[in-house]
Amino acid sequence: MATIYDVAKEAGVSIATVSKVINETGRISDKTRQHVRSVMKRLDYQPSLVASALTKKRTNTIGLLLPDLGNLFFAEVARSVEDRAHEKGYNVVICSTDNDADKEEKYLAWLRQKRVDGIILATGMQSDKSVKSLLDARLPVALIARESRRLSVDTVRVDDFRGGYLAASHLVELGHTRIAVIAENLSVSSSRERVEGYKKALEEAGLAVDEALIRISSFDIEGGKEAARQLLELTEPPTAVFACNDLLAIGILQVCRAMGLAVPARLSVVGFDNTLIASLAEPPLTTIAQPIPELGREVVDLITQEIHGEKQAKQRVVLDPRLIRRGSTASAPEQAPR
Repeated sequence: MATIYDVAKEAGVSIATVSKVINETGRISDKTRQHVRSVMKRLDYQPSLVASALTKKRTNTIGLLLPDLGNLFFAEVARSVEDRAHEKGYNVVICSTDNDADKEEKYLAWLRQKRVDGIILATGMQSDKSVKSLLDARLPVALIARESRRLSVDTVRVDDFRGGYLAASHLVELGHTRIAVIAENLSVSSSRERVEGYKKALEEAGLAVDEALIRISSFDIEGGKEAARQLLELTEPPTAVFACNDLLAIGILQVCRAMGLAVPARLSVVGFDNTLIASLAEPPLTTIAQPIPELGREVVDLITQEIHGEKQAKQRVVLDPRLIRRGSTASAPEQAPR
């Protein structure tokens, strides 16, 4: 494996010159800089990120913590963050916490040890202790698709309340009066606000909020299936269900298919996120679209501005969701599904 000494000898320059080329410092002619880089490429020399960090205080690396890469929404968020980071000359280290608070703390400690320039969090953060330690160390931290009123950090998210309101309002407009909601852990701000938006739409329509129609489940397809079974076994089952993510909605569709319950003729279903799976579902899923590319672009821009000292005040960016009408919703049936 080539070393910095090999590059200097082959290029006919000093080690200091090679170091300046690597760290983009000092006054060096373009001709010399290009010559040294060509030698580095020919020798397949890989500069040490740690050594580079010690010199210029940066590794050009951003950490991204996600709750679960199995959720297509977060997989697409990871892609959008990575694409924008690469445009700005940064690499992204992606860590999936599996919604495990202990795992999250370990990853945060590990990323700090690796001297990343900043950390983007998409996790629910059941504890703020680790994040506060990062902020105390003046490490830039930003949240994406999540919010914390307790932490002073840059935040980029969709208007989850508005999204829940749009979903329930769409079903109300179709004539549904028994509208259920399946949500994830309500300690997570996004889930909580989607449910609040759903409640607001019902209240404005003069419909009572029936707690029996509000179900909390795990975030995945199996969670959606179990919650759907419970709802459809009620004495007065719903004619429509708003699922707080697309995976939950897919679970509902699978249960309906297994029970011989036609969607949307007997049960209308609305999801949230507008991931790829929504358009591939059968029937195609009506859902609330999050502007995923814009989420990634905004959060990377904010954290890189802080890394470079280009901003002082923390910013809170809230993007608008959109209702995407597809084949999983229709006018309310005359009788509730049984």
